Amino acid sequence: MTLQQFMAFALVGIVVVMLVWNKLRFDVVAVLALLAGVFLGLIPAKDAFSGFADDIVIIIASALIVSAGIARSGVIDALVRPVAGRLNTPTRQIAFLSGSVAFMSALMKNIGALAIFLPITMQLARRHRTGAHLVLMPMAFASLMGGLMTLVGTSPNIIVSRVREEIVGKPFTMFDYLPVGLGITLAGLAFLMIGWRLLPQNRSGARAAEETFAVENYASEMRLPTESAFVGRTVRDIEALAEGEAQVIGLIRERFRRYVPDKHWVLLADDILVLEGDAPALQRLVQAASLEPLGVLEEADGELLAVEAVVTPDSPLAGHSDRRLDLRRRFGLSLLAVSRAGERIAQRLHHVVFREGDLLLLQVPAERYPDALADANLIPLAERRLQLGRRRPMWVPVGIVIITMLVVGLHLAPLAVTFLAAAAAMVVTGVLSVEDAYHAVEWPIIILLAALIPVSGTLESTGATQVISTLLADAARGLPAVACVTLVMAAAMAVTPFLNNAATVLVMAPIGAGVAQQLGLSPDPFLMAVAVGAGSDFLTPIGHQCNTLVMGPGGYRFSDYPRLGLPLSLLILALGTWLIVMVWPLGG
Repeated sequence: MTLQQFMAFALVGIVVVMLVWNKLRFDVVAVLALLAGVFLGLIPAKDAFSGFADDIVIIIASALIVSAGIARSGVIDALVRPVAGRLNTPTRQIAFLSGSVAFMSALMKNIGALAIFLPITMQLARRHRTGAHLVLMPMAFASLMGGLMTLVGTSPNIIVSRVREEIVGKPFTMFDYLPVGLGITLAGLAFLMIGWRLLPQNRSGARAAEETFAVENYASEMRLPTESAFVGRTVRDIEALAEGEAQVIGLIRERFRRYVPDKHWVLLADDILVLEGDAPALQRLVQAASLEPLGVLEEADGELLAVEAVVTPDSPLAGHSDRRLDLRRRFGLSLLAVSRAGERIAQRLHHVVFREGDLLLLQVPAERYPDALADANLIPLAERRLQLGRRRPMWVPVGIVIITMLVVGLHLAPLAVTFLAAAAAMVVTGVLSVEDAYHAVEWPIIILLAALIPVSGTLESTGATQVISTLLADAARGLPAVACVTLVMAAAMAVTPFLNNAATVLVMAPIGAGVAQQLGLSPDPFLMAVAVGAGSDFLTPIGHQCNTLVMGPGGYRFSDYPRLGLPLSLLILALGTWLIVMVWPLGG
């Protein structure tokens, strides 16, 4: 072993140790590793930032933006609402939610699919009083398995495809992964519907931002437009959309007649509904029933934000009403709702005299935020993404995704260009604001991947991967060919919990191909084994962002993951090996 090979092994080993130690953020560890590689002479200075220009980085960032557009469209809520009442047990929730996440993970980035269903899972858990922690981890695992089914489901598949192109001159195509990935996903879902009982029963997740700050309900006024599907339906029907988290406490007709409506009252066009509920519940009502909040700003060239802010003692709002101050003219703010601790708002919103501590839901142009709040001496709450007002038709983001999948499946354009175009379309069509698009990208993951691409490349450039492949080949000699595939998959599974799965593939794919070459076998089953192994990270919360995403809401501990993940990993190791050698012959 040469000195450079030793330094490459040491650098990657230190990265793994630092990630397990978890004292520094993973993106910081990746950047420090990149700098160390340059200073040690393992990475040429001119190539230090090559990872940021890699197609994989563009694909992952763009896929997250596309996922955010789908989440914002409300299509997922619309699909789930008819069956929500029957999803009253963990088994049923896992079957429906995990199956849905797995399917969507085959078509988009798995963390994007998981993020879309996360709030729905929390809502169902609150509604049926089932533990969200019993569903969240199975759902995260399902998203990883679903990602194994297609080229774009998870980043390891994309990297493996590129490695195959370098070796045999032809990459894996969109659905080459499907036979193996589908079999693993179906078997894994069947296991999760039973295996959730292995999880502890006493976990309690961290409260989401909307739960933390929505101590009291807002009072808001919404107009029922003529085009709403709820014209002619009852108060009960519209309250059902909020699943008990908002109610109609008043109704204003003919501009001044105010009523306290019965649940059976029929709603008329242009009725003004006085609603009481938390901000996310009001948002769902606006979107599902096409309600129009009173006082919204007129359509502007710039972006409009919905923000929450607290009235301070020194605020010029204290002791005055919106009608007297004219918030829109004086501060550029539009009042959407008011919340007052321990008190129900009985007046029209624009007549409410603001008090210290009142919580206001306001609309403000993006270019005026946060200056407008500072001028009004209001304290903004922790950010949460709210959208009150008209939204683009649901078919716009759905159409963008369908077109994207067709272009990818028919190979009409490069993958990175296709996904970047889809992300741009989400912004251009108004599905997402520019701010929301930037917010959707998980920048620490992007930094991690871009920094580790050249770091992991040192194993290849120094010949260290050849050393490992030789050792694995020596260990595999005398073993049946099928066992060699199992060995490579197990090695990838062992590495991926402690090293980002994309980085695992960057290290293991050349090694798997090298083992196949030394044994005189086809590289395809070994590359597939690497893809499955790297994508099957069920043992820790740190190896894959999907596992990390559910750790806080589920209240999980590090030791909770192998309780469910270890038997699932063993199932995939056995079943995955059999499926791979059946679909991808070892000899040709």
